[in-house]
Amino acid sequence: MNLANLLIRTAKVFPHNAAVAHGDRDLYDYRELARRAAVLAGKLHSHFGLEPGDRVALCMHNSVAYLEVLYAIWYAGMVAVPINYKLHPREVDFIVEDAAAALLFVDDSSADGGDAMGAGLTVVDCGSREYAALLSGPEVAPAPYQPGQLAWLFYTSGTTGKPKGVMLSHQNLLQMSLCYFADVDSVAATDSMLYAAPMSHGAGLYNFPHVMAGARHLVPESGGFQPDEILALSQRYGGISMFAAPTMVRRLVEYCAASGADSGGIKSVIYGGGPMYVEDIRQALAVMGKRFIQIYGQGESPMTITALSRHHIGDSAHPHYLARLGSVGRAQSAVEVQVVDAQGRELPAGECGEIIVRGGTVMAGYWRNPAASENTLRDGWLYTGDMGVFDGDGFLTLKDRSKDVIISGGSNIYPREVEEVLLLHPAVSEVSVVGRPSAEWGEDVIAFVVCRGAEAPTSEALDALCLAHIARFKRPKEYRIVASLPKNNYGKVLKTALRESLAVAG
Repeated sequence: MNLANLLIRTAKVFPHNAAVAHGDRDLYDYRELARRAAVLAGKLHSHFGLEPGDRVALCMHNSVAYLEVLYAIWYAGMVAVPINYKLHPREVDFIVEDAAAALLFVDDSSADGGDAMGAGLTVVDCGSREYAALLSGPEVAPAPYQPGQLAWLFYTSGTTGKPKGVMLSHQNLLQMSLCYFADVDSVAATDSMLYAAPMSHGAGLYNFPHVMAGARHLVPESGGFQPDEILALSQRYGGISMFAAPTMVRRLVEYCAASGADSGGIKSVIYGGGPMYVEDIRQALAVMGKRFIQIYGQGESPMTITALSRHHIGDSAHPHYLARLGSVGRAQSAVEVQVVDAQGRELPAGECGEIIVRGGTVMAGYWRNPAASENTLRDGWLYTGDMGVFDGDGFLTLKDRSKDVIISGGSNIYPREVEEVLLLHPAVSEVSVVGRPSAEWGEDVIAFVVCRGAEAPTSEALDALCLAHIARFKRPKEYRIVASLPKNNYGKVLKTALRESLAVAG
């Protein structure tokens, strides 16, 4: 089914429900959102001469225009290529060129995007008179749906090489949306989805269940993540849900703790995209209550591998509570998940191996990259590159990316396990653990530590903490106190940069 039909259906059932709000102002309802998308879709054909299957890129901040452009692309039978506006212009150029995009939508602050924008590519600024004129005219019907038809071309972050275009079909995204209702959260028509994280990625993907329910789509005035603004909007609207990276959750919790702000208007904070350490989520629960849900997914199986429910996160009386809190939950309804050894054989509970997944949310492959597709998709399974272990109840705990596992003295050391322990120290704000080549041991464990205050903990204190919780051989050989950790545009720590800094330092 063409995803545009989700919007058409809601526009008929809930035509006067508030659809899009900017800050504290409702702008238009579902009937108007559907009209704008249908008119713009017609202009993609008549004004720009595009055809079904063409790729249309968006390099925009979170904005009220984002959804109408996305749905116009699907109305027209085309493929959306959302690009993180925080990327360097050269990175934007690469994606636009690799996707062979026929058109690029930008906004005022992203309009200086890069060389490709001046090399014959048609660029439309959504803040311009030209764009406003595109929203006047006749509506068109949605393009017929073809089985397997692409909807979303998602480019991976490319921290270890050139980004790859993940091909996601209409069916993939519909399956993901149904899993939201089954495994993540309910949505009422009176709820609001607040876009504080980039709409080009996970936050934007959660538009679908909220469109299906006729809920409001709320773009903050800032267009991003500001804790004071989010809390004010939650009081204005109530029933707010948002997707957030763990770093955003920590900032929101710290703001609430310091200010005493009322978080009662926030219904759900769905977090993912990186590890949420146990101490961080325990603090979040203590400050804000049972509002948290965790998902684990990849661009290749968007938002949909496992989920840790609100119930399990809040069930502190369970005998396995802390272990579950450190997990990423159970397999979502539309997928099968296994942990396998190097030969692809399923491992029993308690044994660590690579996480693989198959089901209706898994990508068709990488755009124009058959070699990478063949390496990642094997016998119908997506090989995630993540290492993990199931417990006897089917809860999956992530260890690390396979490339991040440290092998010292012939033993595997999972950085996250060491990081969890170091974060127990009250003076440690953030930590990242990597391996450094060692002639004697193969690799040494090195910890990069960001302090919470001016006084750094001593190596002796951190050693004592590690020795109290984990095996001696896992203890870092060195602690490096740093002002901050290098991160990409999605808030993920760049362990490659940390390893490179060790190589430079010698």
